[in-house]
Amino acid sequence: MTDKSESTWTGRVAVVTGGESGIGRATARRLAGLGVRVFVGDITLHDENRDEFARLGIDSRRCDVRSLDALRTLIDSAAERAGRLDILVNNAGIGMVKQIDDVSEADWDACLDTNFKAAFFGCKFAIPHLRRVGGGSIINTASNAGLLPRAHDPVYSISKLALVGLTKSLALCHSKDGIRINAVCPGPVEETGMMNADLAKAVDVAATKRQFISASPLAQASGRMISPDEVAQAIVYLASDAAAMVTGTCIAIDGGKSLGVPPRVSE
Repeated sequence: MTDKSESTWTGRVAVVTGGESGIGRATARRLAGLGVRVFVGDITLHDENRDEFARLGIDSRRCDVRSLDALRTLIDSAAERAGRLDILVNNAGIGMVKQIDDVSEADWDACLDTNFKAAFFGCKFAIPHLRRVGGGSIINTASNAGLLPRAHDPVYSISKLALVGLTKSLALCHSKDGIRINAVCPGPVEETGMMNADLAKAVDVAATKRQFISASPLAQASGRMISPDEVAQAIVYLASDAAAMVTGTCIAIDGGKSLGVPPRVSE
């Protein structure tokens, strides 16, 4: 799926937000393995990544993407240190499972600022750098909730629907600059911060896992969730020259969850 030619990737520079775990970490690893110089920003740095990131040449720093100053610094410093910026992956995100009666202004701000506002301003801060290299690629991590609203997490769905709209709108605006802007729409993905948080709150972890899996036709058929690396492969494809004519698209990597109600599996 990805172009592994060293000449395709050598010299390129990427920023990945939320890159210390889950989809972001898998993406950072894959890009670095292809020869891309990767800068990661995350609100939490994990000791378990330190040795591997050092071996792969991944630079990681603490960054709360809700702080526009911190986000701008992450992107600008990466471009300044490496001399260019070619790829931005707006991956940082949080979940919110609450009905409207229970949503406070602080809840709304936390979800929208992390999932949508940070992606918008990440694009704003990255686009001048991408213009200087004659183009580049931005990939936003949305969700199947950005393709089809979900009843259990309306605020989260709103944030991801907005992110899908942002992707399409900015792709249209900046095609003249040679900048491609796309999104991936994953779910349910195992071993991510959001999924682990949901499972940590579950009374019956095994039953909750089965519930997530049963909502996705292919996940149900295969008896497993999607892996972070499966999403990362799609992100790397969208950042590659193989996707030179792909912009404004939103790839569902959700095992068919956004297609509708999956068929029943006979016992």
